[in-house]
Amino acid sequence: MQKVMKKVLLSFDIEEFDIPLEYGMSLPLKEQIGVSIEGANVILKILRENEIKATFFSTVVFASHAPEVIQRIGNEGHELASHGYFHSTFQNSHLAESKTELERLSGVSITGFRRARMMPVDIQEIQKAGYLYNSSLNPVYLPGRYNNFFKPRTSFMEQSVMQIPASATPFIRFPLFWLSFHNLPLRIYKTACAHTINFDSYLNIYFHPWEFTDLTNLSYGLPKFISKNSGDKMITRFSNLIRWMKKKGYSFNTFHEFVVSKSPGIDVR
Repeated sequence: MQKVMKKVLLSFDIEEFDIPLEYGMSLPLKEQIGVSIEGANVILKILRENEIKATFFSTVVFASHAPEVIQRIGNEGHELASHGYFHSTFQNSHLAESKTELERLSGVSITGFRRARMMPVDIQEIQKAGYLYNSSLNPVYLPGRYNNFFKPRTSFMEQSVMQIPASATPFIRFPLFWLSFHNLPLRIYKTACAHTINFDSYLNIYFHPWEFTDLTNLSYGLPKFISKNSGDKMITRFSNLIRWMKKKGYSFNTFHEFVVSKSPGIDVR
């Protein structure tokens, strides 16, 4: 019997660091971009040291202010995908506009999309904009944020677009997104990841560059459940997670590679 390769779809939402605005704080755009550039370079260093590839979902605003980061993503073999035009606002027209502008800025084809904060997006609009996949679904129930418990938990085709939800554990659907990583003991998070990847054969987990900077800065006004284990602690924990995954023999794939492997005849554009 052929052994099933267990795949990790590791991704990062690179964007304006606007989360302090959600808590009534003010942060100039220049500082928002600077924080995300700092964290993105830390991430790229860790990925290079561990010789693994990832997918970076970028807003146009971030990409236009951080050309060196966008160039480095391409030069180091990672995938660039769309995270919309702006992080704080969204219109359906941004789907096609962000794809076109990111392709102009990077010189590479953009085939995937993830909406900011994992909010819903119309499949017809995704398809019309020319994307191959969408990863804007967190298939869990979180009061005040997500009510997706009964939506598909793993990847599925919807019309011509592959939907790739964020990973959640089977049965109870505990989310394995970035907040869980910050707040769970690392051994518990690893156990949940191992259980999920054994069940599904792949894992879709995502983070942000600003998590790799010190979020305890009082000027950000962030609650403890967000700032916990950020900065150097995040770097240490994340590096530990990557080493553990490599030791387990998991392979790291970009989203585009995953889509092509699941649908070999797909138009890769």
